[in-house]
Amino acid sequence: MTASHYQLLIVGGGPAGLTAGLYAARARITTLLIEKAALGGQVLITDRVENYPGFADSISGYDLMDKMAAHADRFGLEKKLAAIASFALEGREKRCTLENGEVITADAIILCNGARARKLDIPGEREFAGRGVSYCATCDGPFYRNQEIAVVGGGNTAVQEALHLTRFASKVTIIHRRDELRATKVLQERAFAEPKIEFLWNSRVSAIQGGQGGVEALIATDNAGREQRLAVTGVFMFIGIQPNNEGLPLDKLQHDRSGFLLTDETMATTLPGVFAAGDIRSKRFRQIVNATSEGAVAALSAEQYLEQENAPQE
Repeated sequence: MTASHYQLLIVGGGPAGLTAGLYAARARITTLLIEKAALGGQVLITDRVENYPGFADSISGYDLMDKMAAHADRFGLEKKLAAIASFALEGREKRCTLENGEVITADAIILCNGARARKLDIPGEREFAGRGVSYCATCDGPFYRNQEIAVVGGGNTAVQEALHLTRFASKVTIIHRRDELRATKVLQERAFAEPKIEFLWNSRVSAIQGGQGGVEALIATDNAGREQRLAVTGVFMFIGIQPNNEGLPLDKLQHDRSGFLLTDETMATTLPGVFAAGDIRSKRFRQIVNATSEGAVAALSAEQYLEQENAPQE
């Protein structure tokens, strides 16, 4: 199969990838953006985005990403929905082989692969996935009208999603392994003021129970090893994320202990011509606004790299 060649290949169509694509297309760099699922990434499952500059009244995650995609389309960004089976990123030409066998090559690449929800790997989690165990409040919240449910986690996402779930559930219990939340103060204040939200501190979910109809209860174990059964029909997991780094040459790309890629301030990785932006990067904060800024920096850096590579040799 003949390979298609571009100056720049962008992997991932979330905020970082779409912003990188916008900048690259606007700079008239021959660019292809590949996304394996739907443009927008994890933001698509976010109910309301309240802290993205310019949208004082908030905006849904779907609408925000739709606007970003339309902005990139204005400059003619070429996009392709496909899954990548393997990467070959050493050397001057970067090569990606799609699952259908098609080969895409490029002079430079920006990895915006993103990340996904981390799982607890406890009894019942896999068995009841989609039947009471969920990782997306926006997707599944409406199924739990007037029911008692639990949210696992104590960070921004867990608290934000718990607040969203109060629109439907009669009671939301936040289960956190510590004695205080890690979420920002404004989210904590909203959660503590919400009468439908209760808290189970210093505890972890050790098992999920149910029957053919779905989840019926969970077992929570506190720090002293004591167990209690909580009758719930839904368990929403928000305990962190892990990188979508499958297929990447992690023996060549420097990364942290969790597999998130390390870059310098230009978003360059340890392989020449390979850049990374968004949630695939090792960093402390993962927000839409810094993903877009990283996408812009990565595109500008890739443009500079391409100019240097194509400069006449003296």
